[in-house]
Amino acid sequence: MPRGRLITIEGIDGSGKTTLASGLLEALRARVGEVELLREPGGVVASERMRDLVKDPAVELCDRAEALLYAAARAQLVSERLVPLLEAGTWVVLDRFVDSSLAYQGAGRALGIEAVRAINLFATVGLEADRTLLLRVDPALGRARAAERGEAPDRLELEDEEFFERIAAGYDALARAERVRVRVIDAGERPDRVLELALAALVDLMPASAR
Repeated sequence: MPRGRLITIEGIDGSGKTTLASGLLEALRARVGEVELLREPGGVVASERMRDLVKDPAVELCDRAEALLYAAARAQLVSERLVPLLEAGTWVVLDRFVDSSLAYQGAGRALGIEAVRAINLFATVGLEADRTLLLRVDPALGRARAAERGEAPDRLELEDEEFFERIAAGYDALARAERVRVRVIDAGERPDRVLELALAALVDLMPASAR
């Protein structure tokens, strides 16, 4: 049985990742069959508990502890769900993966891209996405969209504009460095157009019968 594909969705808060993930799940199931949608941090019990901890604004975490918690949650998800699903031939759509840590902790927290990459290489045992869809949106627009949800902001969402500008710049640098894996999509487009562009960016990964 052919290995499944790992499709990750990246972008700053408010870029429309959740909307695209739901649309991709439906569209890909119609084309390739078995598709699973997961999120980070989370996806399994232990990782969901770490998600609650790392996002809680009442919890004080130093930047390195934050980076390590994200990596720990990722390690459990990789071991418990991602590897078994991919080996069974299932496609996985994953809302955030290693690139989030590189952008948020590596660039945003200024811990260094390579330092954060190293702990995540250990956490994932080298697992990489087959394709990453980076939703690019102006940080100010992303924050405005996130605020419209009416939800209490988490630890990261309480950070200032400069933090999110560093993250956006970090994502752009990652996209320039890996043009084959990372495909940039204008998140300012209508949701149906974003989905159309995302599917076009995945065509080469699909079986010939699904194209």
